[in-house]
Amino acid sequence: MFNKFNKTVLAKILKNNTDKKKSGYGKFIFLGVLILIVGYFAITYFLDDRGKGKLNKDVNTTNTTTQKTEVSEPQFRKQGELKFLSSNGKKEIRKIDIEFADKDSARMMGLMYRKSMEDTKGMLFIFETSEPHAFWMKNTIMSLDIIFVNENKEIIKIHKNTKPYSTESLPSVKPSIYVVEVIAGFCEKYGVKEGDKIEFTKQ
Repeated sequence: MFNKFNKTVLAKILKNNTDKKKSGYGKFIFLGVLILIVGYFAITYFLDDRGKGKLNKDVNTTNTTTQKTEVSEPQFRKQGELKFLSSNGKKEIRKIDIEFADKDSARMMGLMYRKSMEDTKGMLFIFETSEPHAFWMKNTIMSLDIIFVNENKEIIKIHKNTKPYSTESLPSVKPSIYVVEVIAGFCEKYGVKEGDKIEFTKQ
């Protein structure tokens, strides 16, 4: 009776121990899998955030560079002086500092992208041949007075208060070889008119 009882009890004890071990292993396995899943999502999220952060940084850097390029404004460079004279050439009407546009690249650029200019400054375009010329206001922010001048340095045509950004053609009508650009209202303010003359010097 004792032996049989002991064997039964022993069998139950061994079975319980085995079940407990299996249960313990199962918990460890479950916990390990859970840690792996959480770790995977954490790493994925972290890497995504880093990637997005880098992308946003690159985009922001690009946008900043683009904006800097767009708002970059050429600065006035004094390269000489120009006088507006009465039609007989004897009376000085107004003297200004000038920047020269005597090469193709400078003539193409002109006063584009400049936001303001004092009435003591201007730009003198010098062409290689005397012929009818036409200007426009594309990419030009400020309104101008555009003054066409012939070989005799006589003003033959003035377009006053031009419209910023306009692509409308503004012709000299007659042959010209010089063009002076000054801030809008200049000619009205100082009485510069067609028939008057100019003279200029380079530094």
